[in-house]
Parts: sequence; structure tokens; C-alpha cells
Amino acid sequence: MRVPEYFGSMVFDDRVMKARLSADVYYSLKKTIDEGEKLDLSVANAVAEAMKEWAVEKGATHFTHWFQPMTGITAEKHDSFITPAPDGRVILEFSGKELIKGEPDASSFPSGGLRATFEARGYTAWDPTSYAFVKGKTLYIPTAFCSYGGEALDKKTPLLRSMEALNRQALRILRCFGNDRVKCVHTCVGPEQEYFLVDAAVYKRRPDLLYTGRTLFGARPPKGQELDDHYFGSIKPRVAAFMEDLDQELWKLGILAKTEHNEVAPAQHELAPIYTTTNLATDHNQLTMELMQTIAARHGMVCLLHEKPFAGVNGSGKHNNWSLATDAGVNLLSPGETPHENAQFLLFLCAVIQAVDNYQDLLRTSVASAGNDHRLGANEAPPAVVSIFLGDELTAVLKSIEAEEPYQGAERTRMKLGVPALPRFLRDTTDRNRTSPFAFTGNKFEFRMLGSANSIACVNIMLNSAVADTLRQFADCLEGAEDLDAAIHALIKDTIRTHKRIIFNGNGYDGAWLREAEKRGLSNLRTTPDCVPCLLEKKNVDMLTGLKVYSKAELESRYEITLENYCKCVSIEALTMVDMSRRDILPAVECYAAQVASAAAAKKSLTPELPCLYETELVRRLSGLTDRIAEQTGALERLMAELQAGSGFAAVSCRIRDEVLPAMGALRAAVDEAETLTASDCWPYPTYGDLLFSVR
Repeated sequence: MRVPEYFGSMVFDDRVMKARLSADVYYSLKKTIDEGEKLDLSVANAVAEAMKEWAVEKGATHFTHWFQPMTGITAEKHDSFITPAPDGRVILEFSGKELIKGEPDASSFPSGGLRATFEARGYTAWDPTSYAFVKGKTLYIPTAFCSYGGEALDKKTPLLRSMEALNRQALRILRCFGNDRVKCVHTCVGPEQEYFLVDAAVYKRRPDLLYTGRTLFGARPPKGQELDDHYFGSIKPRVAAFMEDLDQELWKLGILAKTEHNEVAPAQHELAPIYTTTNLATDHNQLTMELMQTIAARHGMVCLLHEKPFAGVNGSGKHNNWSLATDAGVNLLSPGETPHENAQFLLFLCAVIQAVDNYQDLLRTSVASAGNDHRLGANEAPPAVVSIFLGDELTAVLKSIEAEEPYQGAERTRMKLGVPALPRFLRDTTDRNRTSPFAFTGNKFEFRMLGSANSIACVNIMLNSAVADTLRQFADCLEGAEDLDAAIHALIKDTIRTHKRIIFNGNGYDGAWLREAEKRGLSNLRTTPDCVPCLLEKKNVDMLTGLKVYSKAELESRYEITLENYCKCVSIEALTMVDMSRRDILPAVECYAAQVASAAAAKKSLTPELPCLYETELVRRLSGLTDRIAEQTGALERLMAELQAGSGFAAVSCRIRDEVLPAMGALRAAVDEAETLTASDCWPYPTYGDLLFSVR
């Protein structure tokens, strides 16, 4: 079957709804989706019946409300369609009430204090803006998830709120330009997903990968990524077969998988989709990560989504390509071809610049995790300092506006509202600048700080909200202005002057930039404990609650949950290191040292005058390392015992940052050195070479 014939075949999308619903029901549902009108129960019943019939035809026997709790992954509880019939048989039923609302037990999902443990009830509510789909034998219904008291317990609800906040403020700006035709402005996202593939048999022999998703020990192999021979290289047949199956499954679900290639590190790859609305893109990315892991298992491999599964080679990110579009398909971040469009473009561009400068701390916090802390600033990903790359040409345009001087570009023209030189600004003339956290690439911004395992919801919530807040301020200035052209020009000029510190077109990996960023007053929040408190700073609380994206209680819950997750993740890693050291590594090194010593003794028993210098020196070094490993394992174990007795995730997270992680690093250094001295047949685990080059 050809791709166009099966693309979206497992999705209850607009085509299916138009074919299966009556005209009245279809147009009523479309008003709910497009304009947010309340859904009538009779319409819900009709949709539910059509959805059930369609799903059953696809082989479905169950349905589930599919939601995104604050665990970072998706959740689902499956119910069958069966209902008892009077004759002892069953019939298949699915009502509008079941479609609209579910009541899963919420007691074991993170809430950050939003509810007590005994307050178990939670609600899922159908999100009609994201299409239902069939996977396996189950109808999946994308939903929001909230507590009994109505607080958001998920990532989808704040994301939808942030999209609506941005829509309201962007429409105000467009009305200032006399554009009354646009009914909706939405953000579009295309998240590039990086990942590693390793052989399943090798993976299963690494407790650290099994428990934590990353290697906690491992000496560097003789070859890594030094030759740059993996990037965009020929795709190995086993990986190509995985990619082919993945594409097919994604396409059936209407996911626009477009580009796939080898990434920089050995065993690392990337998949990039075509842009779609942010809510749908978020759902699609969660599905993509799930399917990557499921399909890899079919091919005898494991898909690693951790941000830094291997030391010494590049980690994995997720580049969040973000833009603004109207319901007519007009990209508001494209320069356009007329003076009117140019001024509008510059205003939206300046809104993003101001938003990123004002809320750089929130953007950094939105990507905070224990795993991503290992990746950011490691000369493979952007530094923890947020900055914007615009490229030389667009930067020159903004400078000329600020200085009220002629633009020295294709035309020598004084920059006013019309900006007639700007149409010659070609979107492909901007370099991508892989070192920049937030780069303008012609008609969109690419935010590159996001870790590969993260949900894209969090960063887009903060980005949407920050831009919405800035557009609100802009609209307040422009609405009712006597001279609109002059007001727009003054607003753009003032924004550039006030927020140009956030613009940096150079090498983000250069240490000189970090020193320069400090002089500019930009924040450098290197770790999760450093940045998470920013969630509760007054300016951030005021902005997010003022836009009704979060309540104060919901923000406090995210603060608690993020720090708790950080503490638990690192604690699991530390305890895994202790377990591996005591149970496997120390016995293996001791055993090998004993073998070497025995061999030396056997030689000397035959020929006493033999010096056995190699054996003597090796035993001395191995004995010293076993003492170091034992001492550092004990120190780490005692430190973790102290932390278990501690209270308050804020205090514990700081101790983990300042004490536990250095202790883990010291233990790793000793173990990795011991690995290089121990015979391969005595070492208990597959090496980095085994892992990175296991898929052939």
C-alpha cells in the first residue's frame, strides 16, 4: 500500500469526522474545536458512537483517556466497550459522557502538594483539538488531567492555556494593523528528536542503563566521534529497517515524520517531523518516543532517550522549532514582501526578543532535569546561558532602526515603518549557529536547550506565555495611539535598545562568552537546583497567573515536583553505583589482581630471579584502585544515608549538586581507571566499545 493511502489511517481526523458525522454534528464539533464553543451532550453522544464504530472496524476492543501527567511520560487506563445485554451476551457501547470525562485514580501521580494522598479522585477531559487514534486494539482519546479541586495535574492543560493566552494577545496586535479577518493565531512546533540505539543483549548486561537510562561507569573506547564519520553517514541495514518500521507506524497515526539521519556520536540518530500546531506536536512527540522504544525492541535493540547516556560523546537534545501562524496559514515570523508585513514582522520579532530577555530564567527552568544538566554547556549543546542568535543581516537591520541610520544593506534606506529594504532579507541567509540556545533561522526560532527525554510541553508553555505577556504590553501601547506608525516605530526602537543584551551571534562554546554574558547581566543557571527556584519569583508568578496559565498553587506544585524528581533520579544513580561497585566491580578487580599475583608467584616459584615487574606494578596499581573504590563507595553510601534522613527537596537538591555528584564523579574516575587495567574477560560489564558499536 502506498504511503498516501495509509497515512493517518488510524486517526479519527477531520476527513473521518466529515464522512461519519451528520452535517449538523460535524459543524457543531468544528465550532468547539476552532472557536472553543461548549460541546453539547447530544453532539458528544453522536461523536462517541461514530468514534466507537470506526475504532471497532479498526480492531479496537477498548478505549482509554490518554493523558500526560507530571511524570514526563503518558498515562492510560483501558476500558472495554462491552456492556451486558439482557440475553446474557454483550453489546458494544460508548457514550458521550465516557468520551468527555473519565475518572482515573490520581493518588499515585505527582501533585506537588495540590492534593492529599487520600484525595485520590482525578478527572480526564477530552481535548477535541487533538485527534483520537487507534493503537493496537485500543481507541486513544487525548485528554487533559486535573484534580478533584480542578487544579491541572498534567502538562496539556497549561499548554492549552498558554496557546489561548498568546492567541488573545496576538489578535490584539493584528487588529492594530487593521487585520480583522484572522480568527486565530497559533504556535507551530517541529521537534527534532535525537536518540541512541544499542543492542538489547548488550544493554541488558548493564545495570546502570537498566535502572537509570545512562552509563554511570565506562572508560572511553579507543574510537569515539573524533573522525566525524558517523554524522550523516551511511545508515546501517539494521538501523534502516528500524527507521522504516518507525516511519510506517508514525504515518499511520498521522505523524509527519520527515527527516532521519545518523547524528554525531556513534549509535546516535535523529528524526525530525514537519511542523504542526503545538498541542498536536506535543502529543505526536510523546507518541514518537514511545514508538521508538517499542519498535527498537522488535529489532533486538533498545532506544536510549536519556540526555547523556555516554560520557565523552555527544548527548541527545530535542530542538524545538517554534513559529507563529494565523488560521489562514500566514507565518508571522516571515519578513514578508510589503512594508505593512515588514513592520508587523519586526514587531513580532521584537516581542520574542523582549520575552526571551525578560523570562530567560523561565526558559532555562523549562528544560531543567538531572539528565539535561550533564548535557548543557558540555561543548555539544548550548550553554546554560540563554541568548538569541539573529544573524548578521537581521542584527544590522535592528541596529539601524535603533540608531535611526540608513540600513547598509541591499538598499541604502532610512528605516521607518515601511522598512522597504527588508524584503531582500532572505530566510536562508541566516546561519543556524549550533552553539546558540535560541536561534532565528529565517522564519522560526530554534530552541536547542531541550533534552531528548523532555516533554516539549514545558518549554512551549513558558515560551508562549512570555511572548503573550510581551504582546499584551505592546497592544496596550498601540491600541488607541493617535499616530500608529510612529508608535510602532518607537516601540520597536525602544525594545531593541532595552533588550539587545540578549542578542549574541558568536560562539556560545567560547568561555569568553560566559564572561561577556555575566557583564551583560544574563543569568547562568547551570544546574536544576540553581534554576528551579525561579519558578516562584514574583515577576514570573505574576506573569503566569496574570495570563491564567497557572495558578499560584499549580506553580508551587511544579517547583516541588521538579526538585523531587531531580533528587530521586540522582539518588537512584548514586545507589546504583554503590550496588555495582560492591557486588560486581570490586570483586572483579580483586579477582583479576589475585590472578596476576598468582601468575607472578608461579613464575617466581619456577625461576626465583625473575623480577616480574609488570605483574608487580599492575597488582600494586589494582590494589590501590580497589582501596580507592571501596573508600569512595563507602563515602557515597554514607552520604546517601544522610540524605535519606533529610527533609525538604530544596535543601537536599543543593547537597546533591554540591556533594553527591562530586562523590559520584570521584568513584567513577577510580572505576574507569580500573577498567582500563583489568582483563576484558574479567570485567563484569560490556564496555563503551561494546555499547556504541553493538549495532552492525
